[in-house]
Amino acid sequence: MKVGVIFPQLEIGTDPVVIRDYAQTIEGMGYDFLLAYEHTLGADPDAYPSQGFVYTYESMFHEPFVLFAYLAAVTQSLEFATGILILPQRNAPLVAKQAASLDVLAQGRLRLGIGVGWNRAEMENLGYDFSTRGKRVDEQLEVMRALWTKPLVNFEGEYHTLREVGINPLPVQRPIPLWFGGGAEPVLRRMVKYGAGWMVNTADPEAFKSSWDQLRGYLAEADRNPDSFGLDVRISVARQPVATWEKVIEQWREIGATHIGINTMGAGFTSIDEHINVIRAFKEMVE
Repeated sequence: MKVGVIFPQLEIGTDPVVIRDYAQTIEGMGYDFLLAYEHTLGADPDAYPSQGFVYTYESMFHEPFVLFAYLAAVTQSLEFATGILILPQRNAPLVAKQAASLDVLAQGRLRLGIGVGWNRAEMENLGYDFSTRGKRVDEQLEVMRALWTKPLVNFEGEYHTLREVGINPLPVQRPIPLWFGGGAEPVLRRMVKYGAGWMVNTADPEAFKSSWDQLRGYLAEADRNPDSFGLDVRISVARQPVATWEKVIEQWREIGATHIGINTMGAGFTSIDEHINVIRAFKEMVE
């Protein structure tokens, strides 16, 4: 089971030296990966009273492709994962190009986690129809996989038309591994068709097991080996008392998690050193 850290971008600030030192510190501890959330636009909740918000315009998000390109230059082995990139509010050929460039610069250290998103205000202000996001993402995935594996692509769909075009350089990984957030039935089917793994936010292992068994059944039906499909799970310091970590880690191991990350955001820490101290303790426990 690979062990990672959720980038505390809501709390880490904007100092590039602090961000560099943070990444190098966790790499030095032996962590395998760094996972970052993303949002492009933050909204004023008073302007959108009908929509509930987890994050607002006051929530800080570093753009993951820029962040990881910077960190790829100052690390050697740390894998980078988007967890998740909200694909339907981005241009698919541009995402394919950005991800391919990052994969080249990071020498294959990229997992691209994607999802359809929940923030209508964000997506519509970026110029995309929130109601068609599920249909569009399926087509986006076809376009991206083609661009990652072929020098020239022809594609005719409802939302995309490509005629004898391609990206250069192609990524190191062909295709780049696609991991999925969410758990609705269409998402499970999408994972089976396109996915390398499932990114699960903080969840109770016992409650989650039935969903995992369901997905493994779908994989078997599609003649895919369920044992080769990844499962990326997280423990939140703010939600999960330290005294329970050992038990929860063991439960995830038994279920078959391939990746586990520690999320230190929302725990009331006022310095990066506090984040680092918890990260160090988690690494010692999970080994």
